[in-house]
Amino acid sequence: MPIKKRGTGLTAVADAWQLADIDVTASYPIRPYTAVMAEVAKRIANGLMKCEMVHGEGEHAQFSIAHGASMAGARATTGSSGVGVAYAFETYSPIAGGRCPIQALIADRTLDPPGDFGSEHTECLNLRDNGWIYGWAENAQESLDNSLMFFRIGEDPDIMLPQIVAMDGYFVSHIAQDYEMPDQEQVDKFLPPFKPQFRLDVNNPVIMGPQIEPEMGPPLEWDRNVVMDRVKEKIVAVTEEFGKIFGRKYAPFVEEYMTDDADMVFLLQGAHAVTCRSAIRYLRQAGYKVGMCRLRWFRPFPDTALKAILPKFKVVGVVDTNTSYGAAGGSGVLLVETRASVSEVPGKPLIQGFTSGLGGETITHEEFFKMAEMMKMTLEAGRIIQDAVWVNFNDYLPAVSEVQAAEQQVAQTKE
Repeated sequence: MPIKKRGTGLTAVADAWQLADIDVTASYPIRPYTAVMAEVAKRIANGLMKCEMVHGEGEHAQFSIAHGASMAGARATTGSSGVGVAYAFETYSPIAGGRCPIQALIADRTLDPPGDFGSEHTECLNLRDNGWIYGWAENAQESLDNSLMFFRIGEDPDIMLPQIVAMDGYFVSHIAQDYEMPDQEQVDKFLPPFKPQFRLDVNNPVIMGPQIEPEMGPPLEWDRNVVMDRVKEKIVAVTEEFGKIFGRKYAPFVEEYMTDDADMVFLLQGAHAVTCRSAIRYLRQAGYKVGMCRLRWFRPFPDTALKAILPKFKVVGVVDTNTSYGAAGGSGVLLVETRASVSEVPGKPLIQGFTSGLGGETITHEEFFKMAEMMKMTLEAGRIIQDAVWVNFNDYLPAVSEVQAAEQQVAQTKE
């Protein structure tokens, strides 16, 4: 029987790894990732998990250990945060290019500077062009569920790609929440044992990771591109099957909230969606026809889904909790990807860029109210008034009477 639990996003992923019966996990401490390393170590010591834990001397070694384990045929996991993710950067393309489907947990943390340890998506998004598949979980339950789904997709013989279970550091990784740990029988039905077609074996020698001639490079890169496109079909099928077995149904690519009659929507990913939903309910009371679109996947980017969904709206406010200095549009990575996705779509909406929630800051109700007011001004003007808005730094709000009314509604509700 499934077990009702209270725990963090990190303990939820440890539950998923236990249920998946992983063979090897490679560790090196850096907060907020460290807690999952400690949790797995405790379970191994208590006999709940039978995997081998190998402690690296740094993140580069840590990911290399998982890489080698996967090449030997093991279901392998690892993870990191912030500057630790950056330190291991050399390993990411070889792992993906070698078709080694390890799973990494990344609990987001800001890069230095400012080095304040808060949640921010920048470090994980820096991996976006290395051939890994990944998306952000909103809460502990989705962290567990994503881990199982990502194993299933990444280990598929037609895919064989590494995955990142991404979550907002501290907001998801460390805040206790209620979630359900599924039954082992359910997981065994959903996730078959990992049996790669090729692995390092002294009795059946193969070559992995060889140096190649220049003319061999383009076909290899083309194959990696084809495989990434193929992932989208697997996501749809696996998400549907997951819902049938576990009873929790997710949108394959984009979750919509209060969008049926919306003129404007926030588009974002990760845990700030929790506050966004709450803010939308207050904004609706204040007369704003606003909704939310939450991305469940970042790679592969859900461009096809967005082409179908976003033309329903007049203004899309893309909320970036990352930095990409000098990027087109002056905001972050999500703005660039979203605009590119719908650039050729007839009747496309105005796409406004917002940057907020950096350095571990919560995006508050008041900040969502500000963004909604600016989106409304954009809607009324029929054009982008200001290309990039860093919320609280260069807002364009000559008057905020309606926002103030929404704030008063919040205050009255609290009373």
